[in-house]
Amino acid sequence: MPDFRQRVRRAWKSLQRELHGAHMVTRAFVSTDHPLLAHIIPMRRCNLACTYCNEFDDFSKPVPSSTMFERVDKLAHLGTSVITISGGEPLLHPELDQIIGRIRQTGMVAGLITNGYLLTADRIQKLDRAGLEWLQISIDNVQPDDVSKKSLKVLDKKLQLLAEHADFHVNINSVVGGGISDPQDALTIGRRALELGFSSTVGIIHDGQGQLQPLGDEERRVYHEMKALEKRSFTRINAFQDNIALGRPNNWRCRAGARYLYICEDGLVHYCSQQRGYPAVPLEKYTRDDIRREYLTEKSCAPHCTVSCVHQVSIFDSWRAPQEPANQASFVQISGGD
Repeated sequence: MPDFRQRVRRAWKSLQRELHGAHMVTRAFVSTDHPLLAHIIPMRRCNLACTYCNEFDDFSKPVPSSTMFERVDKLAHLGTSVITISGGEPLLHPELDQIIGRIRQTGMVAGLITNGYLLTADRIQKLDRAGLEWLQISIDNVQPDDVSKKSLKVLDKKLQLLAEHADFHVNINSVVGGGISDPQDALTIGRRALELGFSSTVGIIHDGQGQLQPLGDEERRVYHEMKALEKRSFTRINAFQDNIALGRPNNWRCRAGARYLYICEDGLVHYCSQQRGYPAVPLEKYTRDDIRREYLTEKSCAPHCTVSCVHQVSIFDSWRAPQEPANQASFVQISGGD
Protein backbone atom coordinates (compact mmCIF):
# COMPACT_ATOMS: atom_id res chain seq x y z
CA MET A 1 0.00 0.00 0.00
CA PRO A 2 1.53 3.37 -1.04
CA ASP A 3 2.42 5.68 1.83
CA PHE A 4 1.22 9.30 2.06
CA ARG A 5 4.24 10.81 0.30
CA GLN A 6 3.97 8.33 -2.55
CA ARG A 7 0.25 9.04 -2.97
CA VAL A 8 0.94 12.80 -3.12
CA ARG A 9 3.74 12.28 -5.65
CA ARG A 10 1.55 10.09 -7.82
CA ALA A 11 -1.31 12.57 -7.67
CA TRP A 12 1.03 15.36 -8.77
CA LYS A 13 2.44 13.29 -11.63
CA SER A 14 -1.08 12.33 -12.70
CA LEU A 15 -2.06 16.01 -12.84
CA GLN A 16 1.05 16.77 -14.89
CA ARG A 17 0.17 13.98 -17.33
CA GLU A 18 -3.36 15.27 -17.72
CA LEU A 19 -2.18 18.82 -18.39
CA HIS A 20 0.44 17.57 -20.83
CA GLY A 21 -2.18 15.44 -22.57
CA ALA A 22 -4.65 18.34 -22.77
CA HIS A 23 -1.98 20.45 -24.45
CA MET A 24 -1.33 17.71 -27.00
CA VAL A 25 -5.05 17.31 -27.73
CA THR A 26 -5.33 21.05 -28.37
CA ARG A 27 -2.42 20.88 -30.81
CA ALA A 28 -4.09 17.95 -32.55
CA PHE A 29 -7.18 20.00 -33.36
CA VAL A 30 -5.32 23.20 -34.27
CA SER A 31 -2.98 21.69 -36.88
CA THR A 32 -3.01 18.52 -38.98
CA ASP A 33 0.58 18.95 -40.12
CA HIS A 34 2.27 16.86 -37.44
CA PRO A 35 2.14 13.26 -36.17
CA LEU A 36 0.11 12.66 -33.04
CA LEU A 37 1.57 9.24 -32.26
CA ALA A 38 4.69 7.43 -33.40
CA HIS A 39 5.68 3.88 -32.53
CA ILE A 40 9.42 3.28 -32.49
CA ILE A 41 11.14 -0.09 -32.30
CA PRO A 42 14.51 -0.16 -30.50
CA MET A 43 14.51 -3.96 -30.26
CA ARG A 44 12.89 -6.53 -32.57
CA ARG A 45 14.01 -9.50 -30.49
CA CYS A 46 11.54 -10.82 -27.93
CA ASN A 47 11.86 -13.25 -25.04
CA LEU A 48 8.45 -14.76 -25.93
CA ALA A 49 6.94 -16.23 -29.09
CA CYS A 50 3.15 -15.71 -29.07
CA THR A 51 1.72 -17.56 -32.07
CA TYR A 52 -0.50 -14.69 -33.28
CA CYS A 53 2.30 -12.11 -33.24
CA ASN A 54 4.29 -11.13 -36.34
CA GLU A 55 6.30 -8.35 -34.69
CA PHE A 56 9.27 -10.20 -33.18
CA ASP A 57 12.27 -12.40 -33.84
CA ASP A 58 14.73 -14.25 -31.59
CA PHE A 59 18.04 -12.93 -32.91
CA SER A 60 18.05 -9.18 -33.60
CA LYS A 61 20.49 -6.89 -31.81
CA PRO A 62 19.36 -3.65 -30.14
CA VAL A 63 19.37 -0.52 -32.27
CA PRO A 64 22.28 1.66 -31.03
CA SER A 65 21.08 4.33 -28.64
CA SER A 66 22.78 7.07 -30.73
CA THR A 67 20.61 6.01 -33.68
CA MET A 68 17.50 5.99 -31.50
CA PHE A 69 18.34 9.50 -30.26
CA GLU A 70 18.53 10.71 -33.88
CA ARG A 71 15.12 9.18 -34.60
CA VAL A 72 13.59 10.73 -31.50
CA ASP A 73 15.01 14.11 -32.44
CA LYS A 74 13.64 13.79 -35.98
CA LEU A 75 10.18 12.97 -34.64
CA ALA A 76 10.40 16.01 -32.38
CA HIS A 77 11.32 18.13 -35.42
CA LEU A 78 8.20 16.84 -37.18
CA GLY A 79 6.14 17.99 -34.18
CA THR A 80 5.18 14.54 -32.87
CA SER A 81 3.05 14.58 -29.72
CA VAL A 82 3.50 11.05 -28.32
CA ILE A 83 6.14 8.37 -28.82
CA THR A 84 5.36 4.82 -27.81
CA ILE A 85 8.25 2.40 -27.56
CA SER A 86 7.42 -1.19 -28.47
CA GLY A 87 9.05 -4.22 -30.04
CA GLY A 88 9.83 -7.08 -29.92
CA GLU A 89 10.41 -6.61 -26.22
CA PRO A 90 11.83 -3.13 -25.55
CA LEU A 91 12.97 -3.96 -22.01
CA LEU A 92 15.67 -6.11 -23.62
CA HIS A 93 17.32 -2.91 -24.88
CA PRO A 94 20.23 -2.12 -22.52
CA GLU A 95 19.80 1.68 -22.81
CA LEU A 96 16.01 1.95 -22.87
CA ASP A 97 15.98 4.46 -19.99
CA GLN A 98 18.17 6.86 -21.94
CA ILE A 99 15.83 6.63 -24.94
CA ILE A 100 12.85 7.41 -22.72
CA GLY A 101 14.78 10.31 -21.21
CA ARG A 102 15.52 11.69 -24.69
CA ILE A 103 11.80 11.62 -25.54
CA ARG A 104 10.92 13.50 -22.38
CA GLN A 105 13.70 16.07 -22.93
CA THR A 106 12.06 17.04 -26.23
CA GLY A 107 8.71 17.61 -24.51
CA MET A 108 6.96 14.62 -26.11
CA VAL A 109 4.86 12.10 -24.15
CA ALA A 110 6.75 8.84 -23.54
CA GLY A 111 4.91 5.51 -23.49
CA LEU A 112 6.02 1.88 -23.38
CA ILE A 113 4.41 -1.39 -24.46
CA THR A 114 5.98 -4.44 -22.84
CA ASN A 115 5.12 -8.05 -22.07
CA GLY A 116 6.09 -7.32 -18.46
CA TYR A 117 8.28 -10.39 -17.91
CA LEU A 118 11.43 -8.39 -17.20
CA LEU A 119 9.92 -5.95 -14.70
CA THR A 120 11.46 -5.81 -11.24
CA ALA A 121 11.12 -3.22 -8.48
CA ASP A 122 14.47 -1.70 -9.46
CA ARG A 123 13.54 -1.69 -13.18
CA ILE A 124 10.24 0.07 -12.49
CA GLN A 125 11.99 2.72 -10.38
CA LYS A 126 14.44 3.35 -13.24
CA LEU A 127 11.49 3.88 -15.58
CA ASP A 128 10.08 6.35 -13.04
CA ARG A 129 13.35 8.29 -13.02
CA ALA A 130 13.58 8.25 -16.81
CA GLY A 131 10.24 10.08 -16.97
CA LEU A 132 8.01 7.37 -18.45
CA GLU A 133 4.41 8.57 -18.48
CA TRP A 134 2.45 5.44 -19.29
CA LEU A 135 2.97 1.71 -19.74
CA GLN A 136 0.77 -0.99 -21.23
CA ILE A 137 0.90 -4.74 -20.80
CA SER A 138 -1.33 -7.05 -22.83
CA ILE A 139 -2.29 -10.18 -20.91
CA ASP A 140 -3.87 -12.86 -23.08
CA ASN A 141 -5.03 -15.55 -20.65
CA VAL A 142 -5.18 -16.59 -17.03
CA GLN A 143 -3.08 -19.72 -17.52
CA PRO A 144 -0.25 -19.92 -20.10
CA ASP A 145 -0.96 -22.08 -23.15
CA ASP A 146 0.46 -22.86 -26.60
CA VAL A 147 -0.85 -19.57 -28.04
CA SER A 148 0.56 -17.18 -25.44
CA LYS A 149 2.64 -17.20 -22.28
CA LYS A 150 1.45 -13.69 -21.37
CA SER A 151 -0.75 -15.02 -18.59
CA LEU A 152 -2.11 -13.53 -15.40
CA LYS A 153 -0.68 -16.46 -13.42
CA VAL A 154 2.85 -15.54 -14.53
CA LEU A 155 2.47 -11.75 -14.52
CA ASP A 156 0.41 -11.08 -11.39
CA LYS A 157 3.51 -10.56 -9.23
CA LYS A 158 4.78 -8.09 -11.83
CA LEU A 159 1.49 -6.22 -11.62
CA GLN A 160 1.81 -6.05 -7.85
CA LEU A 161 5.28 -4.54 -8.26
CA LEU A 162 3.86 -1.93 -10.63
CA ALA A 163 1.11 -1.08 -8.16
CA GLU A 164 3.73 -0.59 -5.46
CA HIS A 165 6.45 1.28 -7.37
CA ALA A 166 5.16 2.83 -10.62
CA ASP A 167 4.58 6.58 -10.71
CA PHE A 168 3.45 6.33 -14.35
CA HIS A 169 0.01 5.33 -15.61
CA VAL A 170 -0.46 1.59 -16.14
CA ASN A 171 -3.01 0.09 -18.53
CA ILE A 172 -3.69 -3.63 -18.74
CA ASN A 173 -5.09 -4.79 -22.06
CA SER A 174 -6.89 -8.14 -22.25
CA VAL A 175 -8.02 -9.76 -25.48
CA VAL A 176 -10.70 -11.90 -27.07
CA GLY A 177 -10.72 -13.79 -30.38
CA GLY A 178 -7.78 -15.10 -32.37
CA GLY A 179 -7.26 -18.45 -30.62
CA ILE A 180 -7.87 -17.32 -27.02
CA SER A 181 -9.34 -20.46 -25.49
CA ASP A 182 -11.51 -18.96 -22.73
CA PRO A 183 -13.15 -15.55 -23.32
CA GLN A 184 -13.88 -15.30 -19.58
CA ASP A 185 -10.16 -14.80 -19.00
CA ALA A 186 -10.49 -11.23 -20.29
CA LEU A 187 -12.91 -10.38 -17.49
CA THR A 188 -10.69 -11.95 -14.83
CA ILE A 189 -7.71 -9.95 -16.10
CA GLY A 190 -9.67 -6.70 -16.39
CA ARG A 191 -11.08 -6.94 -12.88
CA ARG A 192 -7.65 -7.68 -11.45
CA ALA A 193 -6.25 -4.60 -13.22
CA LEU A 194 -8.90 -2.36 -11.68
CA GLU A 195 -8.37 -3.95 -8.26
CA LEU A 196 -4.71 -2.91 -8.43
CA GLY A 197 -5.58 0.66 -9.42
CA PHE A 198 -4.80 0.39 -13.14
CA SER A 199 -6.99 1.10 -16.15
CA SER A 200 -8.29 -1.78 -18.23
CA THR A 201 -9.00 -2.14 -21.94
CA VAL A 202 -10.03 -4.99 -24.21
CA GLY A 203 -8.78 -5.72 -27.71
CA ILE A 204 -9.70 -8.10 -30.49
CA ILE A 205 -6.74 -10.13 -31.66
CA HIS A 206 -6.01 -9.58 -35.34
CA ASP A 207 -4.74 -12.08 -37.87
CA GLY A 208 -1.25 -11.94 -39.38
CA GLN A 209 -2.21 -9.00 -41.60
CA GLY A 210 -3.91 -7.03 -38.84
CA GLN A 211 -7.33 -7.76 -40.27
CA LEU A 212 -10.80 -8.46 -38.89
CA GLN A 213 -11.62 -11.58 -36.88
CA PRO A 214 -15.38 -11.71 -36.10
CA LEU A 215 -16.25 -12.85 -32.57
CA GLY A 216 -18.53 -15.68 -31.52
CA ASP A 217 -21.55 -15.14 -29.26
CA GLU A 218 -19.71 -15.74 -25.96
CA GLU A 219 -16.74 -13.65 -27.08
CA ARG A 220 -19.05 -10.75 -27.97
CA ARG A 221 -20.77 -10.99 -24.57
CA VAL A 222 -17.44 -10.84 -22.76
CA TYR A 223 -16.26 -8.05 -25.05
CA HIS A 224 -19.25 -5.83 -24.19
CA GLU A 225 -18.91 -6.60 -20.49
CA MET A 226 -15.24 -5.61 -20.69
CA LYS A 227 -16.15 -2.36 -22.46
CA ALA A 228 -18.22 -1.47 -19.39
CA LEU A 229 -15.02 -1.69 -17.30
CA GLU A 230 -13.17 0.81 -19.50
CA LYS A 231 -14.51 3.97 -17.87
CA ARG A 232 -11.10 4.68 -16.35
CA SER A 233 -9.22 3.95 -19.56
CA PHE A 234 -7.14 6.49 -21.44
CA THR A 235 -7.85 4.61 -24.72
CA ARG A 236 -11.59 4.15 -24.55
CA ILE A 237 -12.26 5.91 -27.86
CA ASN A 238 -12.56 2.61 -29.69
CA ALA A 239 -16.21 2.26 -30.74
CA PHE A 240 -14.99 0.99 -34.10
CA GLN A 241 -14.24 -2.33 -32.40
CA ASP A 242 -17.98 -2.85 -31.94
CA ASN A 243 -18.23 -3.40 -35.70
CA ILE A 244 -15.16 -5.63 -35.69
CA ALA A 245 -16.81 -7.79 -33.03
CA LEU A 246 -19.72 -8.30 -35.44
CA GLY A 247 -17.55 -8.86 -38.48
CA ARG A 248 -18.62 -5.57 -40.04
CA PRO A 249 -16.30 -3.15 -41.87
CA ASN A 250 -15.72 0.38 -40.61
CA ASN A 251 -16.04 3.50 -42.72
CA TRP A 252 -13.28 5.82 -41.52
CA ARG A 253 -10.34 7.88 -42.72
CA CYS A 254 -7.10 6.22 -41.72
CA ARG A 255 -4.38 8.86 -41.24
CA ALA A 256 -1.50 6.39 -40.98
CA GLY A 257 1.69 7.79 -42.45
CA ALA A 258 0.65 11.25 -41.27
CA ARG A 259 -0.93 11.44 -37.83
CA TYR A 260 0.39 7.98 -36.95
CA LEU A 261 3.87 6.71 -37.85
CA TYR A 262 5.37 3.26 -37.27
CA ILE A 263 9.17 3.36 -37.37
CA CYS A 264 10.74 -0.07 -37.58
CA GLU A 265 14.16 -1.05 -36.26
CA ASP A 266 15.66 -0.15 -39.67
CA GLY A 267 14.39 3.42 -39.34
CA LEU A 268 11.75 3.16 -42.07
CA VAL A 269 8.33 4.79 -41.72
CA HIS A 270 5.40 2.38 -42.26
CA TYR A 271 1.63 2.79 -42.00
CA CYS A 272 1.48 0.45 -38.99
CA SER A 273 2.86 -2.78 -37.59
CA GLN A 274 0.59 -4.81 -39.87
CA GLN A 275 1.30 -2.84 -43.06
CA ARG A 276 5.08 -2.76 -43.03
CA GLY A 277 6.43 -1.88 -46.44
CA TYR A 278 4.20 1.14 -47.07
CA PRO A 279 5.45 3.81 -47.65
CA ALA A 280 8.80 2.54 -46.25
CA VAL A 281 10.52 5.93 -46.43
CA PRO A 282 13.58 6.44 -44.18
CA LEU A 283 12.59 8.57 -41.21
CA GLU A 284 15.52 10.94 -41.73
CA LYS A 285 14.09 11.76 -45.18
CA TYR A 286 10.47 12.03 -44.04
CA THR A 287 9.09 15.54 -44.52
CA ARG A 288 5.92 17.57 -44.14
CA ASP A 289 5.21 16.75 -47.79
CA ASP A 290 5.09 13.05 -46.91
CA ILE A 291 2.78 13.78 -43.98
CA ARG A 292 0.43 15.83 -46.18
CA ARG A 293 0.41 13.19 -48.91
CA GLU A 294 -0.40 10.32 -46.57
CA TYR A 295 -2.95 12.41 -44.69
CA LEU A 296 -4.99 12.58 -47.90
CA THR A 297 -4.30 9.02 -49.08
CA GLU A 298 -7.05 6.44 -48.61
CA LYS A 299 -5.82 3.14 -47.16
CA SER A 300 -7.42 0.08 -48.77
CA CYS A 301 -6.90 -1.99 -45.60
CA ALA A 302 -8.86 0.46 -43.40
CA PRO A 303 -12.37 -1.10 -43.46
CA HIS A 304 -11.22 -4.32 -41.74
CA CYS A 305 -8.40 -2.91 -39.65
CA THR A 306 -8.08 -3.90 -35.98
CA VAL A 307 -5.06 -1.71 -35.13
CA SER A 308 -6.81 0.38 -32.49
CA CYS A 309 -4.07 2.94 -31.87
CA VAL A 310 -4.27 4.10 -35.50
CA HIS A 311 -8.01 4.51 -35.29
CA GLN A 312 -7.82 6.40 -31.99
CA VAL A 313 -5.38 8.87 -33.53
CA SER A 314 -7.39 9.24 -36.73
CA ILE A 315 -10.54 10.14 -34.80
CA PHE A 316 -9.14 13.66 -34.35
CA ASP A 317 -9.58 14.27 -38.08
CA SER A 318 -12.62 12.14 -38.84
CA TRP A 319 -14.73 15.06 -40.04
CA ARG A 320 -12.22 16.90 -42.23
CA ALA A 321 -10.09 16.48 -45.35
CA PRO A 322 -11.70 13.65 -47.38
CA GLN A 323 -9.24 11.16 -48.78
CA GLU A 324 -8.61 9.81 -52.27
CA PRO A 325 -7.25 6.44 -53.44
CA ALA A 326 -3.48 6.21 -53.41
CA ASN A 327 -3.13 6.61 -57.19
CA GLN A 328 -5.29 9.75 -57.21
CA ALA A 329 -4.24 11.58 -54.05
CA SER A 330 -2.54 14.85 -54.84
CA PHE A 331 -0.44 17.17 -52.74
CA VAL A 332 -2.15 20.08 -51.06
CA GLN A 333 -0.95 22.18 -48.16
CA ILE A 334 -3.03 21.40 -45.08
CA SER A 335 -1.48 23.90 -42.68
CA GLY A 336 1.83 25.33 -41.63
CA GLY A 337 5.23 24.48 -43.07
CA ASP A 338 8.38 22.50 -42.46
